[in-house]
Amino acid sequence: MRGFWERLTGATCPGCGQPLKEPLLCPACQALLVPRHLPFLVYLGDYRQVGRLPRALKYRGQRALAELLGSRLALGVQQAGWGLAGVTAVPSTWPRLLARGYNQAELLAQAAARALGLPYLRVLRRRGLGPSQTQKTQLERTALPQNLFYPTRSIGGHWLLVDDVMTSGTTFLRARKALLEAGARRVYGAVIAVKSPHRLARYFL
Repeated sequence: MRGFWERLTGATCPGCGQPLKEPLLCPACQALLVPRHLPFLVYLGDYRQVGRLPRALKYRGQRALAELLGSRLALGVQQAGWGLAGVTAVPSTWPRLLARGYNQAELLAQAAARALGLPYLRVLRRRGLGPSQTQKTQLERTALPQNLFYPTRSIGGHWLLVDDVMTSGTTFLRARKALLEAGARRVYGAVIAVKSPHRLARYFL
C-alpha cells in the first residue's frame, strides 16, 4: 500500500527512483550512507551505489539533500577526530554558478560546518571558464593546471575541503594545494561519492 507522502506528491527517491513513502530519501538509500574513511578522506559510498544522489543535488535542483548528506559527512569527520579549524568547498566557475544558482559542494560544506559547529569560509577561487569535469576524459582530468585554484584569504590550522564527487582526485589535489598555500597546516577531504576508492588511496596515505 502506498504511503501518504507518495500519494500526496507522486515523488520518487532520488537515490534509487522508487516511489517515496516519506520525504527526501527512502530508508534503503539512507542506510547506504554510512561514512567510510581513508586516512585523510571521508566519503559516503562508491559512485556505483550512491551516484544518483550527487546528480540529483547538482543537476535536478534537489538542494534539500545537502543537509542530510552534509550531516552524514559531518558524522564521518567526528568519527575521524581531525580537530578542524574550519570548513570550505571546492569552488565552481561563475558561468556554472549563474546557470545553476548554487555550488553543490558549498551547500554540502555549509551543512557539514553547521553539524560540526565550525565556521564555513570561502577560501578559494577557480581560474578559467573551462568545461565541466564531467565532460572530460580521465587523462584530461589529470592534466589540470597546478594553479587551477588560488586562495583569497589567509587561514591556519586543519581544514576540511568538501566536494560532491571524487573521480581521479586531481581537482581535490589542486584545491588542497591552494589551501596549503593559504596557510592551512593540513587539509582533509569529504565527498558524497568516489568512483575508484582503491585508486584514490595513494593520495591519502
